[in-house]
Amino acid sequence: MLVIGASGLIGSAVCSKLLERGLTVVRVVRPGSSPPKTDEAVEIDLARAIRPEDWLPHLSNMAAVVNCAGTLQDGPGEDTSGVHVRGPSALFQACEQAGVRRVIQFSAMGVEKQQPSPFSRTKLEGDKALMARDLDWVILRPSVVLGPGAFGASALIRGLAALPVRPIMPNTGLLQVVRLEDVARTVEMLVHPGAPKRLILEIAGPEALSFEDVVKTYRHWFGWAPARVLNIPAPLADLLYKLSDLAGALGWRPPTRSTAQKEITRGAVGDIGAWSENTGIEPTALSVALARTPVSVQERWFARLYLLKPVIFVVLSLFWIATGVISLTTGYQIGIDLMERTRAGVLAGPSVVAGAIADIVIGLAIAVRRTSRAGLYGAIALSLFYAAAGTVLLPELWNEPLGPLMKIWPIIVLHFAALAILEER
Repeated sequence: MLVIGASGLIGSAVCSKLLERGLTVVRVVRPGSSPPKTDEAVEIDLARAIRPEDWLPHLSNMAAVVNCAGTLQDGPGEDTSGVHVRGPSALFQACEQAGVRRVIQFSAMGVEKQQPSPFSRTKLEGDKALMARDLDWVILRPSVVLGPGAFGASALIRGLAALPVRPIMPNTGLLQVVRLEDVARTVEMLVHPGAPKRLILEIAGPEALSFEDVVKTYRHWFGWAPARVLNIPAPLADLLYKLSDLAGALGWRPPTRSTAQKEITRGAVGDIGAWSENTGIEPTALSVALARTPVSVQERWFARLYLLKPVIFVVLSLFWIATGVISLTTGYQIGIDLMERTRAGVLAGPSVVAGAIADIVIGLAIAVRRTSRAGLYGAIALSLFYAAAGTVLLPELWNEPLGPLMKIWPIIVLHFAALAILEER
């Protein structure tokens, strides 16, 4: 089985379920991902693999292809048209040429009714590209998928559940959230040659819940007291979505970008009759599924850290940029005086400028997702250099009431904490 998007929430669960059945799984992951070392895996940029020739070498001896790939919004490293249309279209054509009949495509609930964003529009285009092929296709359109893994909306819901005051965004539709295990079981049943084909199945839970109800259910599962509700005014909500778009432009992937704002307005509810009829699966209600799952300390840690993570990275980035700007402006003379106390002489000015530029570069590196890891390591290294230089050149700084050298150590620890929570999947 060839599984595209194997490092995502749905893709990783599908791979695990197929492996449980004793099937051989080849995972297709984006370049730079870290697939399990025990599995076969290939790195393919789906948005660039737009010719059948890019896929044919990977289709030999494949019984089925499962496309779980998706991306929420265009941005650095994200191309909705490439991931949802051009790459899959080439894959489907290659399947037809290679004789791989069975193709399962993950779409999204409601895309045939409304396309409020490039996400839903391109998802629908990808579905049409598959239906135009002479293949035994099945298109799955799940609602919001929740499970043990925490990606995107499932991670956001956990983070919101950890807040003692629960913010409620305006204009959110009803959700028939579906459990990840039900989604994975569906693929397990439909990959076989004799399974039903040329179907479009909506996959959803048995109850329509408000977003607030979903978050409240998770908070109850965590064992925490009910939270107070805070309704977010529309202008503030718009600002939060715009700030998330800014983070997206820097390479981060928050689930609260403007695409989410457009998509969640119409909600995610559908008719699960055809799904149950063709698979025999009776979806589990969210509260029931959570009650069957023991809550772990790791779950509570993740929930409490999730919304703290962006705060940490924003604070660290602004900290370094601000220290550099201050050193070049209002604090320049103070820096010169400090350097002259070390007898730096003519090197005092260049030393202050060099340190300020280094601080700014590190702050900018931390802010950009692609360079954030290097920026954090650079910040730790520069902090250790400042501590060592201060100890050698001005050891009396250790006795300063404001503790300029003492404060370096908690800063370093916070950078290590940021490194520990940097990875998203």
